[in-house]
Amino acid sequence: MTTGGATARTGGEALVAQLVRHGVTHAFGVPGESYLAVLDALHGSPVEMVVCRQEGGAAMMAEAAGKLTGRPGVCFVTRGPGASNAFHGVHIAQQDSSPMVLFVGQVARGTRGRDTFQELDYRAVFGSVAKWVVEIDDADRVPELVARAFREAVSGRPGPVVVSLPEDMLTDLTEAPDAPAMPPVLPHPAPADMARLLERVEAAERPVAIVGGAGWTQEAVDAFARFAGAAALPVCCSFRRQMLFPAEHPCYAGDLSLGANPAVVEAIAEADLVLLVGGRLSEVPSQNFSLLSIPRPRQDLIHVHPDPAEIGQVYTADLGIAAAPTAFAGALDGLSPAAPGNARADRTAALHAAYLAWSDPAGLEVPGPLDMAQVMAEVNRALPQDAILCNGAGNYAIWLHRYRRFARHGTQLAPANGSMGYCIPSAVAAKRLRPEAEVVAFAGDGCFLMNGQEFATAVQYDLPIVAIVVDNAQYGTIRMHQERDYPGRVSGTQLRNPDFAAYARAFGGHGETVRRTEEFAPALARARASGLPSILHLHLSQEVVSPTLRGPAQTT
Repeated sequence: MTTGGATARTGGEALVAQLVRHGVTHAFGVPGESYLAVLDALHGSPVEMVVCRQEGGAAMMAEAAGKLTGRPGVCFVTRGPGASNAFHGVHIAQQDSSPMVLFVGQVARGTRGRDTFQELDYRAVFGSVAKWVVEIDDADRVPELVARAFREAVSGRPGPVVVSLPEDMLTDLTEAPDAPAMPPVLPHPAPADMARLLERVEAAERPVAIVGGAGWTQEAVDAFARFAGAAALPVCCSFRRQMLFPAEHPCYAGDLSLGANPAVVEAIAEADLVLLVGGRLSEVPSQNFSLLSIPRPRQDLIHVHPDPAEIGQVYTADLGIAAAPTAFAGALDGLSPAAPGNARADRTAALHAAYLAWSDPAGLEVPGPLDMAQVMAEVNRALPQDAILCNGAGNYAIWLHRYRRFARHGTQLAPANGSMGYCIPSAVAAKRLRPEAEVVAFAGDGCFLMNGQEFATAVQYDLPIVAIVVDNAQYGTIRMHQERDYPGRVSGTQLRNPDFAAYARAFGGHGETVRRTEEFAPALARARASGLPSILHLHLSQEVVSPTLRGPAQTT
């Protein structure tokens, strides 16, 4: 419709036009009657709607897309139950600092406040986790507010934004022009701060760097690795951020994960300088907030973060630098650190050697017919360095974190907030966005079945992911804690599982059962060659809790 020389369009059409303006190629979601006008506008548009089986999986796919690309992942869900299901994907995006925009259908404007069918107050529901929650009441403001949502998601500390869409607003006509896409404003470090940083790094005897957070690129990772090499600076990766530094680099000391190498923990505890770049050093990487004293760390602390509000929020820094990882790493390329002394170089070399020994599965003997250490050895042999590895939450993930030597940025998808059910949705998103990459998802039996229905999405879109389901017939992590605190009183942690290989075949995928170590390598090869979404069902003894635990709570 044309009015006064301008073309009128619906609010739904204006919204989809903004997605196109912002370079969105894929949106993930579950359809709902509350946003039918958007679904209609998506028909024939350049934005592909990936139809998912549950809103939790769709939200996790959008979060994974944001984590993988650095651009906001987009999710559409319907009102009420749909929004509730999507909540844990938003929580992952918040704690993992992943850019994401969640569009939620809403009841008609004239019926709000009556406890209308599926009505929720989204500001109240999402206000504690989202960076910004907005309800668009006027179709004329769709371009303005959607553009702001994309800016908010990537500005400062990246995170989720929730946009509520009253269904009648989406059918209103508007002549509002499109809003331009604006690149994020990235904070850059001041030259004086970089000079002070260099001075402190050169003067330190036992420095350690910790890299984490979001907003990195391969170029930034490479630049930081060059600086670390020149300064003989040991580098650790934060929890589930191992793709931020190449594992084979002579300065790599390991990751601060659950079951971290004691040598890494000791090195940070004994450090005289900690350079924390991009991350927040929250509960897991800080080993329950024990590595750095609060509020004043024992070590000198340099904290680099894109959001100045994060610096000093928990730890008082001796030097705070508000800078995005990309800008900071670029500034490091302009520094020329003095040659380090032999003692520091030897310490860095010793830490890397300790990491190599810790991450070598050949040195571990695992009881039972299926040896997870040898499973990981085969994964490392078979998969290329640019393969994308995904996992959810559970002790099974420790095998992947400890023994996979990540080499490149963009090859790890894992929830730092510890959300189960992430494995399959993140793998679907990765394969949809990067079809040329091999994508392998690790899942526990409990973790898989929280969003395992998204395997159907992989089949629907011909996405040949490989899921390795580690089945020990229990919620293993909780059983471990239970045996520690209430030994011999097992309650609420045992599971009776389906045949996961048959589950894969029922959807039209490839499925195999693996009970012995020698069966894994040929099964993995067949799954990779099948061209189908695949599940390898690994049966693991309940006594093999993790690489460092035998029995429910007995250390080796």
